[in-house]
Amino acid sequence: MSDYRTFTELMTERAERAPERTALLLLPDSDAHGRPASVTYRTLDARARRLAARLCADGAAGEPVLLLHASRSQFAVSFLACLYAGAVAVPIPPYDGRSHHEERVAGIVRQTSPRVALTCATLAPDVSRLLARHGHGSIPCLAADAVAGPETERLPEVGPDTVAYLQFSSGSTGSPNGVVVTHRNLLANQRALHGLLGAGPESRIGGWLPLHHDMGLVGQLLHPLWLGATSVLVSPQSFVRRPVRWLEAIGRYGIEASGAPDFAYDLCVRRVTDEELAGLDLSGWRVAISGGEPVRAETRRAFTERFGRAGLPAGAMHAAYGLAEATLLVSGGRAVDGEWAVDAEALQEGRLSEPRPGRAAHTLVSCGTVDAAAGRVLIVDPETHEVRPDGQVGEIWVNGPGVAPGYWRDRSTTAERFGAVTVDGTGGMLRTGDLGTVADGRLYVTGRLKDVIMVAGRNLYPQDVERSVQRVSSLFGTGSAFSVPGERERVVVVQELRTHQRYALDLEGLVTDVRRCLSKEFEVAVAGVLLVRPGTVRRTSSGKVERVAMRRLFLNGGLRPLHQYLADDLAGTAGPRR
Repeated sequence: MSDYRTFTELMTERAERAPERTALLLLPDSDAHGRPASVTYRTLDARARRLAARLCADGAAGEPVLLLHASRSQFAVSFLACLYAGAVAVPIPPYDGRSHHEERVAGIVRQTSPRVALTCATLAPDVSRLLARHGHGSIPCLAADAVAGPETERLPEVGPDTVAYLQFSSGSTGSPNGVVVTHRNLLANQRALHGLLGAGPESRIGGWLPLHHDMGLVGQLLHPLWLGATSVLVSPQSFVRRPVRWLEAIGRYGIEASGAPDFAYDLCVRRVTDEELAGLDLSGWRVAISGGEPVRAETRRAFTERFGRAGLPAGAMHAAYGLAEATLLVSGGRAVDGEWAVDAEALQEGRLSEPRPGRAAHTLVSCGTVDAAAGRVLIVDPETHEVRPDGQVGEIWVNGPGVAPGYWRDRSTTAERFGAVTVDGTGGMLRTGDLGTVADGRLYVTGRLKDVIMVAGRNLYPQDVERSVQRVSSLFGTGSAFSVPGERERVVVVQELRTHQRYALDLEGLVTDVRRCLSKEFEVAVAGVLLVRPGTVRRTSSGKVERVAMRRLFLNGGLRPLHQYLADDLAGTAGPRR
C-alpha cells in the first residue's frame, strides 16, 4: 500500500485485483433493519470513470469542482471521478435552505470559482437557483447521477503533488479557508491512520459522520478504500433521529473501527434505552475513536461502563487529535493509557498544577503519541516562539508529510499558519491554534488560541453567529459570541442595543428571537444571551471585536446587561451581575 504515487493509482488497482469485493455498504435511512445497498469496487470504478469522462470533456482537469450530494454513494462516485479526471474536488454540505449555509456556499464559490457543481438530480434545481442568486448562474450545475455515456479508459496524468481536494470543514461564511490536500498528503495520512486502527483488507470501517467533513471523508470513506476493505455508511440523519442505529450497525455489520466526536458518545449514553442496550453486540468493535472536539474523561468512562454490558472491549476507546490542515490525524492512542488530573482554575489560565483540596479538578485525556507517519509535534510559546519543555502549556505546532501545503489562493494566511519558525530555527511548522502539552511522550490538548467555538463536533466561527444575530433586529449593533468553559463548551452572545431605552422594548422577546435564530441557523441551544448598552462590547483600535476580553468580563461578572437569559448550567457559575 506504500508503493502508490496517487490515490487514483490505488483505486484503479483495487478495481482490477478485487472487482467483486464490496467497497461500500450503505445502510437505509429509515429503518436500521432494512436491506443495505452494496457497491463493488468494479461498479464504483466504472461509475467514477463515466463521470470522469464528462468532467474531462468539460475541461475540469486542474479546476475546482463543487460536490453537493445528499446521496452517500453518489458522493463517493463524484469524489473519485474528480480524482480520476485530475479535477479538484470541493466537498460541501448539500443545500438545506438555511441562510447561514447559503452564505457559506456562496463564500466557497467566490473563493474557488468552480468549473462545475456536481449534485443529485433531486437537488439540482435548488443548487442552480442558489448559484444564480449570488451571481454565479454561469456555473453549470450537473446532476451527476444522471450522467450517461462511455467510461474513460485513459485517465489524465496526475502526480503526488497534484491537488486532490479542498477541505472546507471549518471557517467563516464570509471568508472560508480551503485546505489544499494533495495526493501525497492523503496517502501519508492514510498510513498514519493504519498505524492507529490496525485494520486490513477484510475489515469493515465506517459510521455516520458526514462525508464533507474530514473525519467522515478521510477516516470512514477513504481509509477503507485505501485498505481495499469495506466502508459501512450510516446516514447522519439516521444517527440524529436514533443514536442507537450507529451502535446497531456496528454489531450487525461487523464494523471493527468507527469514531465520532465526544458529544456522540455522550448522546448514546443518555438516549440509548436499557431495552435497546440489551439487543446490542459491540464485542467486535476493536477501535472506538473519539476526536474532533475535546475528549472528556467522564464521557469515556460513562460510555465504556454502560456499553461494556453490550460487549464493548475494555480497551476499545481511543482518543485522537487532528485537523483538516494536517489532512486528518496528528496523534492517537488508547484513552485509558493517559489521564491527568489538574487544577481547573489554573488550566483556564494556561497553567498546569496538581489539584488542591477543595478546588475543582479537570481531567485531561491523552490523545496518544504522534505516529512517525503523521509527523512531528512541538509545544511552542505563541508569543515568543520558544519551544516549551514537556509539562508546560503552549501552542501545538505540527509538521510532516500529512500537513497540507496551505490554503487555496490565500498566500498571506498560508504564510502565517503553515510557515511558522521557532526561535531555534525549526521552520515549516503548522500553527494549529490549539493549546496543549506533552508529558511522558503523550499529547494532551488543553484549549484553543483561536476564536472558533466547538459545539457538538462542529466548528462555529463567532463572526458567523454574530452576523446572524444582528439580522434579528434593526436595534442590534455590535455583538460578541464566544464559548465558556464547562463540561462542554457553551455559547454565549453579548449583543448591544442601539438605544439606551429599555422599558419600551420587549427585551424578553428579543432574547427569545435570538435563541430561535441560533437554533434554526446553527442547530445550537445557546446558553446565554445578554442585551447590553452601546459601547459595552470591547473592540481593538482597528475595530475588531475582542472576544477573549468579552469572555473574561462575562466570567468575572463584569457585565451589567439590560436583560439576560442564562441556562441553568450557567446561572450558578461565574457570570454577569445585575
